[in-house]
Amino acid sequence: MSNVLPRSKQLAVLSALVEGVSVRGTERLTGVCREAILSLLVRVGEGCAVLLDETMRDLPCERLEVDELWAFVGKKQRHVKATDDASRVGDTWTYVAIDATTKLVPCFLTGKRNAQTTNTFIADLAARLRYRVQISTDGLRMYVDAIGGAFADRGVDYAQIVKEYEAEAAGPGRYSPPKVTATAKTPIYGSPIAELVSTSYVERQNLTMRMQIRRFTRLTNGHSKKLENHGAAIALHFAHYNFARIHSTIRVTPAMAAGIPSTVWSIDDLLDAALHGVRK
Repeated sequence: MSNVLPRSKQLAVLSALVEGVSVRGTERLTGVCREAILSLLVRVGEGCAVLLDETMRDLPCERLEVDELWAFVGKKQRHVKATDDASRVGDTWTYVAIDATTKLVPCFLTGKRNAQTTNTFIADLAARLRYRVQISTDGLRMYVDAIGGAFADRGVDYAQIVKEYEAEAAGPGRYSPPKVTATAKTPIYGSPIAELVSTSYVERQNLTMRMQIRRFTRLTNGHSKKLENHGAAIALHFAHYNFARIHSTIRVTPAMAAGIPSTVWSIDDLLDAALHGVRK
């Protein structure tokens, strides 16, 4: 299985997965069986989650954008039965924060879109920051209480931006994104700078996730079948994104821009860090 795969095969598998190749596609490209691919994914993904938890601390972020991205595990919510474990199947949301300056993703959390998950995510985000920050979100009401509670002691500048869209056209064009007809920015806490209230970067990060994590791609059968695989794939993605992928705008990795590592990591470095501890 994955623990006896040659190093070259492990690197080939991980390189394919972080570029959005499906598990079956990775099997065809590398000659590694699906069971070994998934075993490696879970081991490395769990290591990446620990890596991110340990390194994303005392961060110098100043302007954050927050959003949540939909996917599903096993089956879509409308197909979930009373006999299913509703905590492990159906609609699943990944909460993501991104720093508008460094493009760093300081934390993420996968779960149901409810008050408990929202509060847990925002509390974790607050604990990782060095300075008072400005936060922008969409109009999800649960963010208001979550941010108010998590940042009560240190203060925060927080605003919501709500976009209005034109009616979606029926027929062949129904998958085209609707045009934005209006936006409303509402300050909630502190004194957010109006021109900096935006969710554009985090919405672009949502696209990156759908492109680079095959199980997030819509209208395919590549969705996650198990919650553990789903979480591992997301952790692998964000570890690769933060440490090993040069951002086209800032010309370094997000972690380098935030002052965490001094070099661009390779997949080899990432594998070592995930399985054996943080690479200095």
